[in-house]
Amino acid sequence: MLRTLRSKPWLARPLFWTEVFAIINVGFIGFDVAIAHQMNAFEHSSEYIPVFYSMAAAPLLIVAMMLGGPEPATRRARPEGYAPWRVSLSRQIGLLVGFGSLVVGIAGLILHLRADFFQNMTLKNLVYTAPFAAPLAYAGIGFLIMLSRMADGRTREWASWVVVLAAGGWAGNFVLSLGDHAQNGFFHPSEWTSVIGAAIAFGFMTAVLVVPDNRPLRLLAAGVMMLQMAVGLAGFGLHVYANLARPSATLWASFLYGAPAFAPLLFNDLALLGLLGIWALAVNRNGEPARAEVELQPVA
Repeated sequence: MLRTLRSKPWLARPLFWTEVFAIINVGFIGFDVAIAHQMNAFEHSSEYIPVFYSMAAAPLLIVAMMLGGPEPATRRARPEGYAPWRVSLSRQIGLLVGFGSLVVGIAGLILHLRADFFQNMTLKNLVYTAPFAAPLAYAGIGFLIMLSRMADGRTREWASWVVVLAAGGWAGNFVLSLGDHAQNGFFHPSEWTSVIGAAIAFGFMTAVLVVPDNRPLRLLAAGVMMLQMAVGLAGFGLHVYANLARPSATLWASFLYGAPAFAPLLFNDLALLGLLGIWALAVNRNGEPARAEVELQPVA
């Protein structure tokens, strides 16, 4: 194990795992969107855009990793052992994918709101329209991808922005949980768990951002993130159970028109991002890369 870490030190740094997190997420979101848009059989051709985008974006990020190394590089530095043109091309691919994800997310937000809410701005239409905050998952991942190519992933600045994105994700999750469960009037009291849990997680990530050097607070926040994973898994189980118990012509119809099975797993996803941000704050202490770990050199 120690020999592996000496030969591949990037395995022990949050920057690499944050990039892996981004690749998995940008690919999985497309799969989730494909299921969600099946509800209206892709009535609008624009609904295919996020699916096709994810199908292209995840492989492109893998190609970028193969070209420029396992960790994204910035303009001011490049990894050893890679030709400058490869690192530059890798960075440009990453920025393109990140910007594209941002555009897809904002466009999806606008299109979802246009469904009913902009025609008649009522609370009912806001709750029962397409989930307006859901496309912002693309925007969040886009920001994360661009962040790793604009700020050095071994600095406190980069770590702080990861925490900001995690906190923003929890704020969005709070809105999604509140809106989704309001559709059935919080029929089961347990549905409030996701709303309260998202609010608590947002509060702790915000506190860590304000007081990043408080080790007990970071440990407590990490514990809260672990608890949110349990909430996500419990929600996933409850959603699956509700769909299996739902009378329907087919099992596919039960899952398609019933409780969104994958939605609670957003808790696990955001908890992982929060843990990555907390880890980065713990190891990126001085605002500059530690000399013993740096593999980056100024570009000539």
